[in-house]
Amino acid sequence: MTSSWRFSTLGDRHRALGSNLEDWSGMGTAWTYDKDWDEEYIAIRTKAGVMDVSGLKKVHITGPHASHVVDRATTRNVEKIMPGRSSYACMLNDAGKFVDDCVIYRTGPNAFMVVHGSGQGHEQLTMAATGRDVSIRFDDNLHDISLQGPLAVEYLEKHVEGIRQLRYFSHMQTSLFGHPVMISRTGYTGERGYEIFCRGQDAPHIWDTIVEEGAAMGIIPTRFTTLDLLRAESYLLFFPYDNSEMYPFENEAAGDTLWELGLDFTVSPGKQGFRGAEEHYRLKGKERFKIFGVKLEGTEAADEGAPLYQGDRQVGVVTCGMYSPLNKHSVGIARMEVDCAVQGTALTVKNQSGDIAAIAHTMPFYDVEKKRRTVRD
Repeated sequence: MTSSWRFSTLGDRHRALGSNLEDWSGMGTAWTYDKDWDEEYIAIRTKAGVMDVSGLKKVHITGPHASHVVDRATTRNVEKIMPGRSSYACMLNDAGKFVDDCVIYRTGPNAFMVVHGSGQGHEQLTMAATGRDVSIRFDDNLHDISLQGPLAVEYLEKHVEGIRQLRYFSHMQTSLFGHPVMISRTGYTGERGYEIFCRGQDAPHIWDTIVEEGAAMGIIPTRFTTLDLLRAESYLLFFPYDNSEMYPFENEAAGDTLWELGLDFTVSPGKQGFRGAEEHYRLKGKERFKIFGVKLEGTEAADEGAPLYQGDRQVGVVTCGMYSPLNKHSVGIARMEVDCAVQGTALTVKNQSGDIAAIAHTMPFYDVEKKRRTVRD
């Protein structure tokens, strides 16, 4: 296992499934299992899969100035987020460039939990807290078990009263298998799904019970990297793999604007005062590239980092590609020149195996109206 400073209590479960626990964000994470990725992808799209996403970083912000700190560090108007609700947000640096994304959970009048990935979220919150009457606490005992797919609610409603009525981006304090948990209707798959936040000492029992009981419904354990198949067709970005940290500009520091990433919707209308706000608004219309989709001919997936050409000129790069055996399309997320980011633009993906004809395509490719993840019933 890569040397890590954070540890999931589910590590032995992942090793038993064939994982070497590769590092992600400081935690040994299940990048591989001894089975085919397509099996896990199909399970989440048609039934459900259970995944350990405890590598996400959980930060508690409590105290009289908690809302000020979160408001300063993120692009959302946190006063619109009531207890029991959450919101997807971004964080910027002083240059107005993206440094992390997160989900903000309001757990009480003066209490928030911010969950972020491998970017600078914790540092941004700590900086915003300087001189404020607030407590910032990183919580690695809190584990996150994600149950995603159309049958996730069918399974959970056997054990959790009211789970079916839980709205998208809402959460509830409850119990599961006799353990205290917070269950959030969120996820990173494009499907109806739930994240189960639990204590580290409770995670093995919760995981084992879901795997054992869910087997009859076709619910299976899924590895972290199966998310790449799901996110490519659901338009879900993953820092830094779609960013200039991975695909640097020549003679420029790393950093992308929300306008370039298509994440400007995460800025609450009219909001000022968050870090990088002035530069964010100034940079509108000055995009150097656009995140846009590509749809390839045939069944071969685009290589990660495959150059994207228009004629004999490189105009971008594919950051994430996949072929769906369910939806019969080969699609990907790409960074491309602004003029090429138009539906139907003819392009060529230069895989190591050869050239593949493609077109620029709007995203998401799957569940375009996002009804599956937001459905109420």
